[in-house]
Amino acid sequence: MAIIEIRNLAKSFGAVKAVDGVDLDIQAGEFLTLLGPSGSGKTTVLRMIAGFETPDAGSINLNGVDITYLPPYERDVNTVFQDYALFPHMDVISNIEYGLKVKKIGKSERREKAIEALRQVQLAGYENRKPSQLSGGQRQRVALARALVNRPSVLLLDEPLGALDLKLRQQMQIELKELQREVGITFIFVTHDQEEALTMSDRIAVFDKGRIQQLDKPAKIYEMPSNEFVAGFVGISNLISGNVAEKLLGKPGTFIVRPEKIELGAAKKNERNADGVIKEVEYLGPSTRFLVELDAGVTLMVLRQNTSESSIDVEAMRNSRTSLSWDIGSEYQVK
Repeated sequence: MAIIEIRNLAKSFGAVKAVDGVDLDIQAGEFLTLLGPSGSGKTTVLRMIAGFETPDAGSINLNGVDITYLPPYERDVNTVFQDYALFPHMDVISNIEYGLKVKKIGKSERREKAIEALRQVQLAGYENRKPSQLSGGQRQRVALARALVNRPSVLLLDEPLGALDLKLRQQMQIELKELQREVGITFIFVTHDQEEALTMSDRIAVFDKGRIQQLDKPAKIYEMPSNEFVAGFVGISNLISGNVAEKLLGKPGTFIVRPEKIELGAAKKNERNADGVIKEVEYLGPSTRFLVELDAGVTLMVLRQNTSESSIDVEAMRNSRTSLSWDIGSEYQVK
């Protein structure tokens, strides 16, 4: 069941078409990520759902009600921003209670709800601290608690983890998804980080040039991209096309083979085989990335897990000849 129905949504800023005729159904209780590069239209769509931007055309329905031109405070949605937007002069519990106070919820009830929201974001006992006394991750949790305490139909998250360091961001990705499952609220999450999208989402809408290029489950977005843009933006893809595809694969078209699908070494049955020279070796710790210039006239990236090699071992492979192999089934045609 769709909780949000978006039809032919459009928005321009001057001569720039930020959103160009977007249709999108968002299901109740799902974690949907709007993914794309800067300027792709994803944030503008989120802001139009929130009511912070007015569409030039199209409609937005929430729970069967047209909210296209309603002000933000009349929409049953809440937004969490990257900069948290906490009130610095208020303590944690007052920040969380603020929305309930505006709604004229009684003091004892809003305190009870705020305490429960703190528990959900694992900050029980932090009620009396000021935002300045919290870490970035703790402030983000307070912002989430403040948004969730109102129990909106939809929670909008505008790159909420962008200001966090890598380890904390990865930890928050897991916690955010667990929290969404616990509360059962529809989350619409905006990010340009592909790993974040693949890790957290039930579905991903990949945006480019104001349009949705593909809407699907994470595995399908990664394994079966609908076009070259999606193949190149979500993860790393080796593109094989033109004369090289004819020579290497024996068929015309544009194909992708993901780097982790390729092995260094001779082919087995039902596998492709290609010879070339290792032009670059990048030791990444858990894995090593190889750039191999094939005799067929294309350079492919290979990603291999390091089970026994040391950095010295792999560095010695630079400029040496090698054979690459991959399962024929791992070739996916995007055109």
